[in-house]
Amino acid sequence: MRHAETVTFGGSGLDRAGEIRDNPDALADARTHADSRAIVFWRGKPLITRETPATLVRLPLNHPALADPNAETVMLGREEGAFRFAFDISGWQPEDLDEDTLGGFLDPSEQQHPLLADNMVFAELRRIMTWLSPRDAELAATGKAILGWHETHPFCSRCGQKSEAYQAGWQRKCPDCDAAHFPRTDPVVIMLITHGNKVLMGRSPGWPEGMYSLLAGFVEPGETLEAAVRREVLEESGIRVGAVRYLASQPWPFPASLMVGCAGEAISKDITIDPVEIEDARWVSREDMMQAFSGHHPTILPARKGAIAHFLLENWLADRLD
Repeated sequence: MRHAETVTFGGSGLDRAGEIRDNPDALADARTHADSRAIVFWRGKPLITRETPATLVRLPLNHPALADPNAETVMLGREEGAFRFAFDISGWQPEDLDEDTLGGFLDPSEQQHPLLADNMVFAELRRIMTWLSPRDAELAATGKAILGWHETHPFCSRCGQKSEAYQAGWQRKCPDCDAAHFPRTDPVVIMLITHGNKVLMGRSPGWPEGMYSLLAGFVEPGETLEAAVRREVLEESGIRVGAVRYLASQPWPFPASLMVGCAGEAISKDITIDPVEIEDARWVSREDMMQAFSGHHPTILPARKGAIAHFLLENWLADRLD
């Protein structure tokens, strides 16, 4: 396995058991097997233990907390031969829920279900992603992304009728016009753009004060990854980019992106930002970035740990991009 695959949410090698998704008998057996377990979500938050390190909870499929007949379920795959299912119990309403704490940049709130142990809580994946093992992180990211797709795509985009989950949750099918719909993943390029000893960094409005990250943007229809890198960097910063190469990728379930990390060589230096796209951009030297990563830079905070931007910058500093 390449070092590049050790990025958060990558490198677990989960067996997704695709060969049984269209096999009702095999799925029925998997649902009743004693070793099968549920990975549980509430409003996109996975259920974890409060232990150190935190772990993703795996509940027996007959646990009373999973009794809601309307709960969305998806078969995620096999873990050491045992099946894992994603369960969405967002129909449960916690007591004294403060809606204002939910959905923030890093939602600090935790929810505890009365039928579960006291050390089990639902927590925002952005906040806890670096606490999890590679396998737990992959299961959590996969479950969050696929359940989020079901939540936002309940109707057929061809005829507008209510569609139905199919193939163990990995497809939706329209009972009216027979159209098949598949989980959405949006490709996003994220760019390590360098000029000599410096890297191009930018920040978006609303980020924590001083936080800078790599520039990024969605790939457009009919566009190569290389072309997307050059277009996005030019649009956001006015910098022209020459040679581009692929570095690494990261599934990013917030809500459904595939981050494609690329390195690019700048062929111009003068920055002219698009204020609609970003708030600021600057060239940061390797020495300043090392100081930022150590937490001692007076004005710059690095990209948050767990994001591919942090991974690429860390490996750029260590001179081990591969």
